[in-house]
Amino acid sequence: MDLTPSVLRQFLPALAEISCAAGNEIMRIYQNHLCHDCEVEQKSDGTPVTEADKRADQMISEHLARLTPDIPIISEESVFEVPFEKRHAWSRYWLIDPLDGTKEFIEKTGEFSVNIALIDRHHPCLGVVYAPASEDLYLAVKGEGAYKLSAAPRFLDQQQGRLSEASLFADLKPISCDRVDQNRPMRVAVSRRHGALSQRYFSAFDRVHKIKMGSALKTCLVAEGRADVYPRFGPTSLWDTAASQCVLEAAGGAVLNAAGHALEYVQTESLLNPFFIAVGDPDYPWPTFPEVL
Repeated sequence: MDLTPSVLRQFLPALAEISCAAGNEIMRIYQNHLCHDCEVEQKSDGTPVTEADKRADQMISEHLARLTPDIPIISEESVFEVPFEKRHAWSRYWLIDPLDGTKEFIEKTGEFSVNIALIDRHHPCLGVVYAPASEDLYLAVKGEGAYKLSAAPRFLDQQQGRLSEASLFADLKPISCDRVDQNRPMRVAVSRRHGALSQRYFSAFDRVHKIKMGSALKTCLVAEGRADVYPRFGPTSLWDTAASQCVLEAAGGAVLNAAGHALEYVQTESLLNPFFIAVGDPDYPWPTFPEVL
């Protein structure tokens, strides 16, 4: 299949439905306070996983397998089932984080998201980020622009059957990044748990306005012009960034590594990203990354 922009756009209605359905299941658990009652397990890397992660993962994977049976899937919660020897040569695959921001889910901040990306030749060409608590849906096709749909479940529930491309795009709002304005403080999106390296990066700016946010939603803030930069100098995996990188790039921004190059999605055993900054103004002279001592 040749993934032209028109072909990719045809996936968006189904991906909107899939992400909202997974988000509804996550919110059912969240609103019933089951995240406090159910057991929170620890994965081998020390990160938590809940029943919401698992249910959303199963739902998304099953729907994508029916939508595109010839495209393999890598998901945070099931990647252990796909050994590196099997997946290392994949040039095209779905990359899923069914619940990005599990710690935020557990702590009840509402700042978590469903991330679905289609990777083609080491780069995200299609991205969907859905925030179940706020009901904001971000969608993007490489080279075709980025969009936001507010109150997404209410819109989707009003439709008869599957959404058509025309009905979905009629209600989407185009989003775009802002250029850096030297007359205002630098708007920096940060995790609620940002570390010393991020703090050192902030110090390079004369004035800083911090915007605390969880999950891939930080990158989406940059994409819609509500933040200027999101620096990440801690561990992340490919599924944490792919969907929101597609949204940001389609909105005019970039996700850059220390060398100033866009993040790529090359299969490795660990599936870890390098440190990066998500920026709305790629032409701004961003400070160099802090050295790791």
